Amino acid sequence: MVSVPAGITSTERRAVTEAAVHAGAKGAYVVKEPILAAIGAGLPINSASGNMIVNIGGGTSEVAVIALGGIVSWASVRVAGNKIDHAITDYIKKKHNLAIGERTAEYIKVTIGSAVSEKGKEDSMEIRGRDLLNGLPRTIVIKSSEITDAIAETLREIIQAVKAVLRETPPELAADIIERGMTISGGTALLRNLDQLITSSTGVQAIVAEEPLLCVAKGTGVALENLDVYKKSIITRK
Repeated sequence: MVSVPAGITSTERRAVTEAAVHAGAKGAYVVKEPILAAIGAGLPINSASGNMIVNIGGGTSEVAVIALGGIVSWASVRVAGNKIDHAITDYIKKKHNLAIGERTAEYIKVTIGSAVSEKGKEDSMEIRGRDLLNGLPRTIVIKSSEITDAIAETLREIIQAVKAVLRETPPELAADIIERGMTISGGTALLRNLDQLITSSTGVQAIVAEEPLLCVAKGTGVALENLDVYKKSIITRK
C-alpha cells in the first residue's frame, strides 16, 4: 500500500503502482495521503459526518475534508517543513550575513521555532555558520521572535490552503468541523504553537494528533490490515 498526494494524476498513479509491482509486490494499492493520515490520527473516516485533516509533512501540505470514506474537498500545496527550513536559512543570510546548512536550520526550527510570538517568553540559541563577508566561521545568537518572523510568510501559504478547503466544504459538513475541530498531522505539526495560529486564523479549533509524525505510516498499516472496511478509500489495485 502506497500513500500518494491528493492531487495525483492518473499517469502518476499508474507509475506508482507499476513501480511497486516491479519492486516485487504481488498487488499494489494506492491511497490518498490525507485519508491515511486521518485513519492514523484515529478519525472515523467512514462516518457520515465531516472530518478535517491537515497533514503537513516535509515537501507538501495536504488539507482535506473526509466523509463516508471519501474526500469531499481538498487542497495540496508544495509548502511544508522543507520550505520552512529554507525560510530560516534565507532570513539568517539576509539579516545576519551568515550562511547555515539545512540541518542547522531544522535544528533551529525544532529548538526555538514558534508559529506565534509568545509574550514574555523569548528563547534564544547560539548558531554557527560561515560569514558571507569574510568567509570565516562565526557564531551569533538568534531569538525565537526572529524565527517566528522568518517563517510567517511560509505558514501563511498553508493557512490559505486550509481556508480554501473550508470555503469549499458543504454547510452540513462545515458544521461538523466547527463542532469537532480539525486535526493536524505530519512532522511539521510538532512546530510550537502551530495549532494556535491555525485556530486564530480560521476560527476553527485545530488539534494536534497523537504522534503526528507517524499518522500516515500508522494509517497505511491499519488500512492494509482492514482492506474491506476501507475499500471505498482505496483507489487502485494492480
